[in-house]
Amino acid sequence: MPLTDEVLGTNADGSKNEDYCMYCYKDGKFLQECTMDEMIEHCAQFVDEVNKGLPQPITKEEYIGQMKMYFPHLKRWRKELTVNDDTAVNPALMGVKDLIAQMADTLPIAYISSIDNEGYPCTKAMLAPRKREGIKTFFFTTNTFSLRVAHYKANPKASIYFCDAEGFKGMMLRGTMEVLTDAESKEMIWREGDTQYYPGGVTDPNYCVLKFTATDGRFYSDFYPRSFVL
Repeated sequence: MPLTDEVLGTNADGSKNEDYCMYCYKDGKFLQECTMDEMIEHCAQFVDEVNKGLPQPITKEEYIGQMKMYFPHLKRWRKELTVNDDTAVNPALMGVKDLIAQMADTLPIAYISSIDNEGYPCTKAMLAPRKREGIKTFFFTTNTFSLRVAHYKANPKASIYFCDAEGFKGMMLRGTMEVLTDAESKEMIWREGDTQYYPGGVTDPNYCVLKFTATDGRFYSDFYPRSFVL
């Protein structure tokens, strides 16, 4: 529904609320206490009205499918999980941590993104991280003189993505990327055989370490997206 002024809901002080319509929100409260799935079923009955504005009609089942993909992104239904090491407080979060760890440890390829000097996101496939500390810090090897390193030196904002195509799962982490060139960091993740990439060995000036520190993320599994903070 287009949120025009005449259909906006109201806050507790009577002012207009720009997030919700008058049929859902009034005086700072939701008019219906329901789950996301119950709201989807309620909205599905209006598929004929929806079709009036579509060039190609959709079925009720298609409409429900679209809502199940879209609703989890809406403010009212968005799930935010706080993931930390104290799983005894919230054992249900163990599954989230395990999924991130499993994907990072078993998938051969990870995707990292940087921001170029024109503000565009740039994504590159990388070998799996060499090391991780829990689910917050990940270490990659790369070339010191690469374009990616130049991006991170100018703007440390970054994301990494793990994709399990067969399991239809995806995991995105947002955070910052540091470029490390000190001897300790380089030796920490150096492996036998790396001389094929860096002929000068661990002291090769074109060998450096990328350290990614996550702040939050989003994962998709079982046909359901969820967000979390770290």
